[in-house]
Amino acid sequence: MTRQAKAYLYGGSAVLLWSTVATAFKLSLRHLEPIQLLFYASIASLLVLLVVLLWQGHLRLLLQTSRRDLLLCATLGLLNPCLYYWVLFKAYDLLPAQEAQPLNYTWAITLSILAVPLLKQHLRRLDLLAIGISYFGILVIATHGAPLELRFSNGYGVLLALGSTLIWSLFWIFNTRGRMEPVVGLFLNFLFAIPVIALITWLTAGFGFDSIKGLYGAAYVGLFEMGITFVLWLKALRLTESTAKVANLIFLSPILSLFLIHFIVGEEIHWSSGAGLLLIIAGNVLQQLGKPPAPPRDEEQPARETA
Repeated sequence: MTRQAKAYLYGGSAVLLWSTVATAFKLSLRHLEPIQLLFYASIASLLVLLVVLLWQGHLRLLLQTSRRDLLLCATLGLLNPCLYYWVLFKAYDLLPAQEAQPLNYTWAITLSILAVPLLKQHLRRLDLLAIGISYFGILVIATHGAPLELRFSNGYGVLLALGSTLIWSLFWIFNTRGRMEPVVGLFLNFLFAIPVIALITWLTAGFGFDSIKGLYGAAYVGLFEMGITFVLWLKALRLTESTAKVANLIFLSPILSLFLIHFIVGEEIHWSSGAGLLLIIAGNVLQQLGKPPAPPRDEEQPARETA
């Protein structure tokens, strides 16, 4: 098997797994509060990342981490997983998965906007058109197909879903300031964040749960949303001849996710959810036009899609 074929295999596996997490979120939230899901999923993810570090032989890198990088990881851990997933899970708790999932998918558009003031990048006319198309897609989803009336199905839930894209984008922008091995950095993010998450859980919802199914769901989320899928995607980016060849696979994830949401969660998919998602995907694709393909790098961070 060629390197590119392996890249497609790893990338495709990551996309398939990411396609399942919106369904896992909704099923888990039937038994756990959002902060509880975050707490138990974070523990599962930390354990998975520890196993990955042992398998890669990178555990020694933890002891070699500088104080500056430790402080950066502790700070970033407050953004992700702490604040990002708490906000995201709350959005999923308030909104149908078919709405929360596409709205969160606009993180790439949010990232391009924030890159202007924070990274001194410039927006092309094509970028502005892409942003307009994507955010019109948001209106279509949030208003159930009546964007001109501006009557949102759940305004607070929509605000949280869009807020999660802001937090995620800030996490990756600030993450560019560090040059750590990605899995080591992510492990430290979770390590520093879990005590904070535990404190919030204790002060709010508590640690009790009504069904073991909630813990099964949290373990699944920790394994496949926060943990091993990150490693699969990173492996794909390192093997590929061109980042764009693998990155384009990500557009399959939200479409596959809608099918799972319908058949497993039981949501009747509204035409507005599908139409809005297609507009958001079109905006993301349009934004990539005219950009030179970036070569793969060992330090490549995963351009990922949540849920």
